[in-house]
Amino acid sequence: MGLGNLGFGEILMVLIVVLLLFGAKRIPEIAGSLGKGINSFKRNLSDVENSVRAELPRDDRPADRLASTPRETVAPDRDDDRPEPKRLLN
Repeated sequence: MGLGNLGFGEILMVLIVVLLLFGAKRIPEIAGSLGKGINSFKRNLSDVENSVRAELPRDDRPADRLASTPRETVAPDRDDDRPEPKRLLN
Protein backbone atom coordinates (compact mmCIF):
# COMPACT_ATOMS: atom_id res chain seq x y z
CA MET A 1 0.00 0.00 0.00
CA GLY A 2 1.71 3.17 -1.15
CA LEU A 3 1.37 6.26 -3.24
CA GLY A 4 3.78 6.08 -6.15
CA ASN A 5 7.20 5.32 -4.75
CA LEU A 6 6.30 6.29 -1.18
CA GLY A 7 5.92 3.54 1.34
CA PHE A 8 3.92 3.53 4.56
CA GLY A 9 6.84 4.90 6.62
CA GLU A 10 7.43 7.87 4.31
CA ILE A 11 3.73 8.77 4.20
CA LEU A 12 3.56 8.57 7.99
CA MET A 13 6.58 10.88 8.33
CA VAL A 14 5.04 13.41 5.93
CA LEU A 15 1.77 13.39 7.89
CA ILE A 16 3.63 13.92 11.18
CA VAL A 17 5.60 16.84 9.73
CA VAL A 18 2.40 18.42 8.37
CA LEU A 19 0.74 17.97 11.76
CA LEU A 20 3.68 19.62 13.53
CA LEU A 21 3.87 22.52 11.07
CA PHE A 22 0.21 23.44 10.89
CA GLY A 23 -1.33 22.04 14.06
CA ALA A 24 -4.41 19.91 14.54
CA LYS A 25 -6.90 22.81 14.38
CA ARG A 26 -5.54 24.26 11.17
CA ILE A 27 -5.46 21.07 9.03
CA PRO A 28 -9.28 20.80 8.58
CA GLU A 29 -9.39 24.47 7.55
CA ILE A 30 -6.67 23.91 4.96
CA ALA A 31 -8.40 20.78 3.64
CA GLY A 32 -11.73 22.60 3.41
CA SER A 33 -10.28 25.54 1.52
CA LEU A 34 -8.42 23.16 -0.79
CA GLY A 35 -11.67 21.29 -1.51
CA LYS A 36 -13.52 24.55 -2.22
CA GLY A 37 -10.73 25.63 -4.55
CA ILE A 38 -10.84 22.35 -6.48
CA ASN A 39 -14.65 22.54 -6.80
CA SER A 40 -14.42 26.12 -8.02
CA PHE A 41 -11.77 25.15 -10.57
CA LYS A 42 -13.90 22.26 -11.89
CA ARG A 43 -16.98 24.49 -12.10
CA ASN A 44 -15.09 27.19 -14.01
CA LEU A 45 -13.57 24.61 -16.33
CA SER A 46 -16.98 23.16 -17.18
CA ASP A 47 -18.38 26.68 -17.71
CA VAL A 48 -15.61 27.46 -20.20
CA GLU A 49 -16.15 24.13 -21.95
CA ASN A 50 -19.91 24.77 -22.21
CA SER A 51 -19.37 28.28 -23.59
CA VAL A 52 -16.92 26.99 -26.21
CA ARG A 53 -19.37 24.28 -27.25
CA ALA A 54 -22.17 26.84 -27.48
CA GLU A 55 -20.06 29.04 -29.77
CA LEU A 56 -19.24 26.20 -32.18
CA PRO A 57 -21.51 25.97 -35.20
CA ARG A 58 -23.77 22.93 -35.13
CA ASP A 59 -21.87 21.26 -38.01
CA ASP A 60 -18.45 21.55 -36.32
CA ARG A 61 -19.33 19.78 -33.10
CA PRO A 62 -17.41 16.50 -32.75
CA ALA A 63 -20.43 14.45 -31.64
CA ASP A 64 -22.43 15.63 -34.64
CA ARG A 65 -19.64 14.73 -37.04
CA LEU A 66 -19.35 11.23 -35.63
CA ALA A 67 -23.09 10.68 -35.73
CA SER A 68 -23.35 11.87 -39.34
CA THR A 69 -20.42 9.71 -40.54
CA PRO A 70 -21.61 6.47 -42.16
CA ARG A 71 -20.44 3.34 -40.38
CA GLU A 72 -18.73 1.93 -43.49
CA THR A 73 -16.28 4.84 -43.79
CA VAL A 74 -14.98 4.54 -40.23
CA ALA A 75 -11.93 2.26 -40.15
CA PRO A 76 -12.01 -0.26 -37.30
CA ASP A 77 -9.03 -0.61 -34.98
CA ARG A 78 -7.28 -3.82 -35.85
CA ASP A 79 -4.33 -5.03 -33.87
CA ASP A 80 -3.75 -7.98 -36.20
CA ASP A 81 -2.50 -5.66 -38.98
CA ARG A 82 0.36 -4.41 -36.84
CA PRO A 83 3.63 -6.33 -36.77
CA GLU A 84 4.70 -7.84 -33.49
CA PRO A 85 7.19 -5.59 -31.66
CA LYS A 86 10.78 -6.77 -31.37
CA ARG A 87 11.71 -8.10 -27.98
CA LEU A 88 14.72 -6.48 -26.39
CA LEU A 89 15.08 -8.93 -23.53
CA ASN A 90 14.59 -12.67 -23.82
